Amino acid sequence: MLVSKNKATNSLLKSEKKSLLRFLTLYVAMVIIIITLFSLFYYQSQEKLMLAEQRATLTKYAYIQTKRLKVLHHFFDDRTVYPRDPRFKSAIYDLEYIKIFSLLENENIHFDKEIYINKGTIHFVKSLDDFYLGTKYLILEVPDSGAWRGESWKNILGYGFFAFLFFMLFGLYLAKLFLKPMRDSIVLLDRFIKDTTHELNTPLSAILANIEMMDRDVMVEKNKIKLTRINIAAKTVSVLYQDLTYLTLEQEKENHDEEIEIKDLIHDRAEYFMILAESKQLECSLDLDDATIIIDRRKFTRVIDNLISNAIKYNKRNGTVGIILREGMLVIWDTGIGINEGKIPYMFDRYMRFNQSQGGFGLGLSIVKNILDEYYISINVESTENKGTRMILKW
Repeated sequence: MLVSKNKATNSLLKSEKKSLLRFLTLYVAMVIIIITLFSLFYYQSQEKLMLAEQRATLTKYAYIQTKRLKVLHHFFDDRTVYPRDPRFKSAIYDLEYIKIFSLLENENIHFDKEIYINKGTIHFVKSLDDFYLGTKYLILEVPDSGAWRGESWKNILGYGFFAFLFFMLFGLYLAKLFLKPMRDSIVLLDRFIKDTTHELNTPLSAILANIEMMDRDVMVEKNKIKLTRINIAAKTVSVLYQDLTYLTLEQEKENHDEEIEIKDLIHDRAEYFMILAESKQLECSLDLDDATIIIDRRKFTRVIDNLISNAIKYNKRNGTVGIILREGMLVIWDTGIGINEGKIPYMFDRYMRFNQSQGGFGLGLSIVKNILDEYYISINVESTENKGTRMILKW
């Protein structure tokens, strides 16, 4: 029972992990966007802070250089050398943005900005009121050391990592908090299924045994009809009981793989379900070739029973249930209500039911998928609403 409990827990964790993964994917994307936006804002603010500090310094340099231009302008006949300063490089442009003189390394000037970074340099554009030497714009250039950029990236990566880690831990806590009701519900449902399975065993066995022992030859037609209805109901419950038994008691058992003649098994299971098919006036179409498979008979019977049961349960009255068997392939099809194409990927999830008018816990197809995956058998579903479904198994 410990193994059974562990498998039930693993199934629960698998379902929980899917929900947790969907939540965390969206949450991580949101956190990354938020951290990126804050990082961008911080980087831009650091750039603006650096430029503000440079602006104060360059404003002083511009004042000094303007004074030098004024002196040169008044004594141009005696002095013709453009004033230079080791602390910065400069250039002068006239009102039409035409260069008068330049010492700049980078002459790509943006006259619409006062101060900006330009390919490793910082440009400061000063508009002059007095046109010394015909100058309207004085451009100062100093190198951008990039120290602020390195410090900014260091802070972004450092604080960003810790922020991301904090948000992830907080998101994990929130996810588990939100998923707790789902976990509690699944645990409660599992406990209910185990209790139900235990309680069903004795009365169901008694009903089926007594039905088989009844002598139909001495019955009036009215009682035969009633007995048929009881038999149908009992076999319907029997399929559900076998699923519950498999989940709670049998799936931990060691496999006893053997070579199975699938054709004989299908004939046997089709005969078992014949009374259920007749209750809905369904036609049974069998196209069976000889084929074998190596698998645990108990598990493969569960696969066949669930697929045939679903084909009957979700079929339309006067419809058809078909089984095609070829070596390496088994197809079970019906002319039933079908399923929306978008819901097909979820039809093998445990407790998933798309038609609430039909009974059951939504366990059958989950059991089928687990068994097929265990034996590396693929299953492909082709379904059209109001036309039918085809279950195609290949091995």
